[in-house]
Amino acid sequence: MRVLGEMVGAYHWPMNRCEFKEGLLRVMERKVHWSWPAFTGGQVAKELLHIHLEQEYGTYVRDYPILVARAYVQCPVPAARRVLAETIYERETGGLSGSESHAALFLEYPRGLGMNLERFRHIRLLPAAARFRALLDEACCGHSWEVAAAVTMIFLEGSEYERGVLEPKVERQPQFAPSEHPLVKYYGLPVQNLALSRIHRQEVGRHRKAAWHLMLNCASEAARPQVLQWMGQVLHAWYSYRDEVAEHCGLVRAVQARH
Repeated sequence: MRVLGEMVGAYHWPMNRCEFKEGLLRVMERKVHWSWPAFTGGQVAKELLHIHLEQEYGTYVRDYPILVARAYVQCPVPAARRVLAETIYERETGGLSGSESHAALFLEYPRGLGMNLERFRHIRLLPAAARFRALLDEACCGHSWEVAAAVTMIFLEGSEYERGVLEPKVERQPQFAPSEHPLVKYYGLPVQNLALSRIHRQEVGRHRKAAWHLMLNCASEAARPQVLQWMGQVLHAWYSYRDEVAEHCGLVRAVQARH
């Protein structure tokens, strides 16, 4: 993680808007894990796939509205609170999309795959997953609303394709047709169980732009270095968490350039 450490250590104050945006984008462009092609290519044994889904659900999917709410209660900026409140409302109730809570929709994946849903009511986080969740809790409590909002709305919900949200000529995140979704194509998930993916496709443009507006136009200049330092820490913990999940799903780690 030498490159990441150097990147995080370089943040300074004062930092202008362009420097802040580029710092956030550099973090997100490193949110790429060596195991992801195996998950999207059907190379994980079906009987082990529940590990991935359980750990994702337990680390942040189930409690995502709570994490965002911690940003909301710390935020003094009305325009930012509106974005945060809309996010909490949609994720907790599905009220804006006319659906259900996103946690409930996520559980349609294991339900459609015939998994035992009782496992999702009593999840035991793996060690690196537990450390990742603890870091998320720490980031969202007692630092600043900007840190909590960045970690939740930029990092957790974003991808390596965030630059495409802000720059029209840059590649955007690829979208699967329902029949080409990896869970459908390789594991037999019924298409009707993809409601969460459908909602994400429908809202991705608006919601991602709202998240970036929040950070670039509402966050204080003084908070920018701290935000980037926490984003770097969360990225580092996410690597370890995903390494652990991959190994428990039977994937062999290759030598990676990022090391």
